[in-house]
Amino acid sequence: MTEGKDLLQVLWSGADVLRGKMDANEYKTYLLGLVFYKYLSDSYLAKAYDLLIDDKLEKIEDAQAAYEEAMQTEDAEALLEEMKDSMHYTLEPEMTYVSILNDAKNNAFNREKLQAAFNRIQESDELFNGLFADVDLYSNRLGTGDQKQSATIAEVIKVLDGADLIHAEGDVLGNAYEYLIGQFASETGKKAGEFYTPHGPAQILCRIAMTGQEDKKGLQVYDPCMGSGSLMLSCRNYSKEPDYIKYYGQELMPSTYNLARMNMFLHGVLPENQHLRNGDTLDADWPTDEETEFDAVTMNPPYSANWSAAEGFKQDERFMDYGGKLAPKSKADYAFLLHGFYHLKQTGTMAIVLPHGVLFRGASEGSIRETLLQNGSIYAVIGLPSNMFYNTSIPTCIIVLKKHREGRDVLFIDASNLYEKEKKQNVMKEEHIDRVLEIYNNRKTEDKVSYLASFEDIKANDFNLNIPRYVDTSEEEEEIDLKELTNNIKDTNIAIKNANNELLKMLGELTFNDETTKEEMQEFIKIFEEV
Repeated sequence: MTEGKDLLQVLWSGADVLRGKMDANEYKTYLLGLVFYKYLSDSYLAKAYDLLIDDKLEKIEDAQAAYEEAMQTEDAEALLEEMKDSMHYTLEPEMTYVSILNDAKNNAFNREKLQAAFNRIQESDELFNGLFADVDLYSNRLGTGDQKQSATIAEVIKVLDGADLIHAEGDVLGNAYEYLIGQFASETGKKAGEFYTPHGPAQILCRIAMTGQEDKKGLQVYDPCMGSGSLMLSCRNYSKEPDYIKYYGQELMPSTYNLARMNMFLHGVLPENQHLRNGDTLDADWPTDEETEFDAVTMNPPYSANWSAAEGFKQDERFMDYGGKLAPKSKADYAFLLHGFYHLKQTGTMAIVLPHGVLFRGASEGSIRETLLQNGSIYAVIGLPSNMFYNTSIPTCIIVLKKHREGRDVLFIDASNLYEKEKKQNVMKEEHIDRVLEIYNNRKTEDKVSYLASFEDIKANDFNLNIPRYVDTSEEEEEIDLKELTNNIKDTNIAIKNANNELLKMLGELTFNDETTKEEMQEFIKIFEEV
């Protein structure tokens, strides 16, 4: 069986084949796509073996042999129908990873066969529609000419053979995939903001959103800017009924949307619990049928993005209750916040990461913020360390929102110093995350760390939520002992005078070769005599 660490090493070594040919943002698509194809293929063969042979599967090659044999019989059609019902897709024996791997080992790899396998999966069910669209097997990035391009893909396929995806227990495979996504985010840098929220902020967001809802069966999680889906999937870690969670997510970038879909499957999320959409969150509301309000809303939207802020949005139910004000065209932060908040259940919790500007900027943003505070919607504000995210070095904050709660107080937490510096990024370790949650759950004022502000406090600050207005982290300067300072100055002056006298004595003993030098030195000595 492949242990978690070995699995990571095998998967990550697949990247070494592609690294150097293209940047991380491109080769992540190939590696993650091929890993997912292997997972679907191996899962398919394992299911076929289970149906055909009542015995434990030891090697995936045994399943391939059994499947090939069964497909030669008159029961082949019935087997395919049963496979389609249970797996939602079918593969011909020559389309499996095992078959294509054998071709690669025998220098007979054929890209057309692999593309046919992709097409078969994508066309089998709406669930898989366009899933491998970004894995371009004919790209010049893979090398110059047909032979080199084929060799590159074949090499990745051979490397991934070392990953046993069928016997990986629990969430090992999903976590390995999550690890890969994180590694790519680290290599990709600024572009990573599209698809990944670093571990520390992600865990804080999810733990807060899940607080008090851990026992709920059939919990519904929503992320309108889901990226790779990692935020929603992190909520599983804090649920006692993770298999019943329903996920609702939307993503603008098609390639990232596909990544989220793969991520769901690799974490073992059942197809009926996946409700994912490729679309523009702000342009048109979604979801509008099915479920429209959710228990937990987690968000890490693009910061200060542009949006149309068209007049028509003032009649949009998401934005219409805020005094006729919309988020500015050049800063969509509050548009994202209000969208998520609109879809929050009365009993739910929302946690969103945004730049600090949303806490104090005026004009329409100030008006929206005041309305939220008047309604008691803002529950907590948490200041995070700077340089936490791959797409920006600016400090960010988490805003926690709830609907129809008693009271309008706001808890402020300054967590800006809870991190360790690692290479390019600041990282929040488990102890830092636990500390933030401890302060959050205590909901009390703690010197230099937190402040539970009353509505009157906030009103007195003109609804400005800038954290330093509430949490004073400044250190008092030590009192100066004037008597001691005076004595120190006296001692210093005496030491300077003695040193001058010693220097004058040494200079007076000098001899000179000519009169000019002697006169210049006498002028120099006068300076010290005057001190």
